[in-house]
Amino acid sequence: EVQLVESGGGLVQPGGSLRLSCLASGFSFSTATMQWVRQAPGKGLDWVATINPTSDSTLYASFVKGRFTISRDNAKNTLYLQMNNLEPEDTAVYYCYYWSTRGRGTQVTVSS
Repeated sequence: EVQLVESGGGLVQPGGSLRLSCLASGFSFSTATMQWVRQAPGKGLDWVATINPTSDSTLYASFVKGRFTISRDNAKNTLYLQMNNLEPEDTAVYYCYYWSTRGRGTQVTVSS
């Protein structure tokens, strides 16, 4: 069974940083393309970033503006999202995705 468990969210002030993690199990993580997707309150899903299995190809949504970095540790079956210079508009539940499967998400709230 595919399982994805996100963690690392929280309340942070504008300009602050957070590092999200996603622990994966039940599939071959080291050969999987992984994604981060977020959902702001009352809005639809927004794709954030994608990383290929070997980490030599990453893609980002335009709103990331160089503030976020997606990475992975295949030895630990873990996906990461380093988020810097956070803005109130980044407030959302963040999900990691493997194909159409996602975890429960982790809440990120950016507020002063």
